[in-house]
Amino acid sequence: MAGEVAVVDAGGANLGSVCAALRRLGATPRVVRDGRELAGAGRVILPGIGAAAPAMARLRARGFLVPLRALDVPLLGICLGMQLLYEWSDEGDTPCLGLLPGRVRALRGGLGVRVPHMGWNTLETTDDEPLLDGIATGEHAYFVHGYAVAPGAEARAVTCHGDHFAAVVRRGLVAGAQFHPERSSAAGARLLHNFLAWQP
Repeated sequence: MAGEVAVVDAGGANLGSVCAALRRLGATPRVVRDGRELAGAGRVILPGIGAAAPAMARLRARGFLVPLRALDVPLLGICLGMQLLYEWSDEGDTPCLGLLPGRVRALRGGLGVRVPHMGWNTLETTDDEPLLDGIATGEHAYFVHGYAVAPGAEARAVTCHGDHFAAVVRRGLVAGAQFHPERSSAAGARLLHNFLAWQP
């Protein structure tokens, strides 16, 4: 299992809880606040809470855009961090990292469907995804978000809140979880464990 993991400080309030979850799994999180600090990282996690435009502005100001786009090691985006992996976000009409194809769009509210989406929802998982090993369809994860990505070729798990949206995605070394694994009990711990143990 991976030892040191670079955790990008993109200004999200979940930075500390992500690091605590990694320590519980035996990893050594190293918080990085400058893009140059990603050099030599064996694995990278991009957590995030907030809005796309200020998060991208912060990543740009701290020199993260080029090194994140050039990574050749596993990368996991969490919540807003997952959304920033895509080409564009409708939140603030924001260009993002472009590591995954597609556009992040606002969730649609409706009768019995509150936005932002906050709470536990079930996952529908695929059978052949190493990041989801040991996580079965029907297990619960904790979500806090108002924007999401429609399920596409990269979707490895989906969730429904009004519409279906991607809950876990992966393309090559780039992966993301729309839910908060650090707050999702056994399923979240398992996802982080799988990311740390993953040998692409």
